Amino acid sequence: MNLHTWLLYALTVGLISAIPGPNMLLVMSHGARHGLRRSTATMAGCMTALLIMISISAAGLGVFLQAWPALFDALRLLGAAYLIYLGIKTWQAAAHAKTLAAPPTGSAEQPRSLHTPGALYRNGFLVASSNPKAILFAAALLPQFMSPTAHGLLQFVVLVCTFATIEVSWYFIYAGFGSRLGKLLRGAKVARAFQRATGGIFVGFGAAMAAFHR
Repeated sequence: MNLHTWLLYALTVGLISAIPGPNMLLVMSHGARHGLRRSTATMAGCMTALLIMISISAAGLGVFLQAWPALFDALRLLGAAYLIYLGIKTWQAAAHAKTLAAPPTGSAEQPRSLHTPGALYRNGFLVASSNPKAILFAAALLPQFMSPTAHGLLQFVVLVCTFATIEVSWYFIYAGFGSRLGKLLRGAKVARAFQRATGGIFVGFGAAMAAFHR
């Protein structure tokens, strides 16, 4: 892989990663509610899921999903159902929200367990892994930038590390924006509006995924 190919790949990934999707929305909303530092657990969950999906793609299972559309559809609908569930739960939580920040420890409104690093990590992992199209996307994208005459594993490591660096950079941008938003916009009405908007968008993502046809 030459420098020109790598730069083109980095630009492509940068543009794709910048597009708002479920991962970026979740990271931004967690940045607003929990702050930048705590939302790194969410970022770690998202990144773990994406790296696993890229590895699955590299193992050739992306072709397997293409060959078995019923399996792909089952995974797609399962992911869509989770996004819709997450959106509904977020919308319902808006009725009790008094601030964009997470409730204090011991609050009766939401259990503390929902705001632990483990819970945030799990939430990020589930949202990022809810879209099986990422496997097909990686299977289609990565080979375009790999040279058949160069060392395959080394190229794969370079491409994945580049992807991870760019993706995480955008996570911090979205989470940082959410964190600033959370500090600037306090109050029950704002908190409810923000959570309802976030919940509605998650439901929209889930509905779009459910309606997707290859």
